Amino acid sequence: MIVVAIIGLLAAIAIPNFVKARTASQKNACIANLKQVDGAKATWALEQKKTVTDTPQDSDLFGSTQYIRDKPECPGGGTYTLDVVGNKVSCSLAAAGHSL
Repeated sequence: MIVVAIIGLLAAIAIPNFVKARTASQKNACIANLKQVDGAKATWALEQKKTVTDTPQDSDLFGSTQYIRDKPECPGGGTYTLDVVGNKVSCSLAAAGHSL
């Protein structure tokens, strides 16, 4: 009985910490993806002589012969918006800290 109580107490302490660590790691991975996509977008604009008002398509940045092989996905389940060259790439979970 005492062993079960101790295990329950340890679980009550550990589980919230695991959830918090998972959320933080998802946010950090998303920010890394955003930086990678933003760099690819900047390189595309420079090489293709685009202006700050041009918007790249997925096919311009992602593919086996493009700047990034596969389109990254937000680990938290958000979606990325490329927007115009003059703006940073954004995630739909920006309110949760998924932003550059």
